[in-house]
Amino acid sequence: MTHRLLRHCIGAATGALALLATWQTAPARAAGEDIFMAPHRAIYEMSLATARGGTGVTAVSGRMVYELTGSACEGYTQNMRFVTQMVNQGGTAMITDLRSFSWEEGNGKRFRFNSSQYRDEKATEVTAGDAARANTADDVKVELTKPAKKDLSLPARVYFPVQHSIALLAAAKAGKAIFRADLYDGSEKGEKVYDTVSFIGSRRPPGSNQRLPQVKNTEQLDQLAAWPVSIGYFEPGSDRKDATPVYELSFLFFENGVSRKLFIDYGEFAINGVLMEIVFHPPSKCEQK
Repeated sequence: MTHRLLRHCIGAATGALALLATWQTAPARAAGEDIFMAPHRAIYEMSLATARGGTGVTAVSGRMVYELTGSACEGYTQNMRFVTQMVNQGGTAMITDLRSFSWEEGNGKRFRFNSSQYRDEKATEVTAGDAARANTADDVKVELTKPAKKDLSLPARVYFPVQHSIALLAAAKAGKAIFRADLYDGSEKGEKVYDTVSFIGSRRPPGSNQRLPQVKNTEQLDQLAAWPVSIGYFEPGSDRKDATPVYELSFLFFENGVSRKLFIDYGEFAINGVLMEIVFHPPSKCEQK
């Protein structure tokens, strides 16, 4: 599941840093060597789940189209478009449109990203850049080209998006309940690193997908285990016990990287994401060897 859709989120959601485990060290490729991320294209229907008092939000609707292609040997490509319409108490509607593309090397050494945001069909932000490290123990060097040319240096411990998903699945398979890591996904004009905290629920054995609404091609998930996951995205250095996440994402995470039952908490309101359509792409040639 791509992390870029979360850049729409503002406000705070409930969380407790007092329960956190220690920091993860530099990303280790070996931790996820047995994880297979299934290439697929998924469409989610988004709707308002709840609006808390004083927000002024009366309706939210939209659609997210997410596609993952590639493999560990050739790199992973993510394409996503997330369009939402929000209506306030006065009946005024606002449409936001986020489009993003990224490519990530399978060993987690390089990450290229390009994203555009629109509001009522007018471009409001464009971000593009390239992040790389020579080895997993080396700092990450970022070269931004949009919205302006700028060079950044990030700690070696940061994870890129797919790398983070693989590490999260590895933690779930190992029976861990908490996974904490720094995440860099090109957010906030390419300058943001989030302190993420993932709470991993009890393993759901193969067959749990059959209890969910049936969607064409989801029968491929019937024989897979899954875990309920909730990820809080915190500002860097939020080590106070009373710190709350900037936003929070919950979902049912299958062991092949497919997500169902999305719930995004913006703090002042929250939205549900229901899987409406999924197509699995053939494995890459190197995965078939």
